[in-house]
Amino acid sequence: REPVRITPQVLKELQKYNKLAPLHNPFNVLGIKVASRIFPKAKQIAVFDTGFYKDLPEKAYIYPLPESVRKKYGFQRFGFHGISHKHAVESAARKLGRPLERLKIISCHLGGGASITAVKNGKAVDTSMGFTPLEGLLMGTRSGDLDPALVTFLMHREGLDADGVTELLNKQSGLLGVSGVSNDMRDILKAIDEGNARARLAYDIFVYRIKKYIGSYAAVLGRVDAVIFTAGIGENVHRIKDSIRDDLKPLLGDGTRFLTVGTNEELLIAKDTGKIVGEAVKG
Repeated sequence: REPVRITPQVLKELQKYNKLAPLHNPFNVLGIKVASRIFPKAKQIAVFDTGFYKDLPEKAYIYPLPESVRKKYGFQRFGFHGISHKHAVESAARKLGRPLERLKIISCHLGGGASITAVKNGKAVDTSMGFTPLEGLLMGTRSGDLDPALVTFLMHREGLDADGVTELLNKQSGLLGVSGVSNDMRDILKAIDEGNARARLAYDIFVYRIKKYIGSYAAVLGRVDAVIFTAGIGENVHRIKDSIRDDLKPLLGDGTRFLTVGTNEELLIAKDTGKIVGEAVKG
């Protein structure tokens, strides 16, 4: 929920979450360990993508499972990409020349990992990623939303264990799984231009799911002052942004601005680190 100084106990706790974020957590933990060996006297601070979602309302973060199960395992929507979304909405408010506390914004972080967050008056009120970074949009190698019964079906029919299903959904699905070409949108676009139908389908699902989430969050917010595109795809793939804007403009109305914001997670991480160690960071 909040930035924290790394201690042996904190590191031990972080390692417990490796299986929940297998594409991220193990490598961040490894970086902490390596840095500790190379810079033994340096202070290390952990800044969490989930921190931006600490104020999510219960109706947004509770999964409809038995309370005993939820509490036993801590099941809830945590959300991810929070650092990027926080930077994006703060930058958008400056671009609009309006106080963030009076804005309703939908922020789209579109890259190899992708998520959408609804922000009301500076606070996240809903987000597409959940207990892990697997939920939500179709991504580079991650499936995003699917029928949970597919998991048990695959385990029974394909003889997969839990690790096998986790591998399939996190590393073999998404753009890569649908297209059969690549997890990189640049390769997908090239394949589309060459007439590859599977690449076209992967692209269409990617864009379609973004539109669905924006539409649902527009209903949650009631009014949308801005839709933001950030991260690698969000900043650079204009045909995706143009398609989304053209299709959703009639729904959202003329009062909605569509903005591209360069992500700068490192700056916010540096600022939060500076607060912990007592040094101000400009930018």
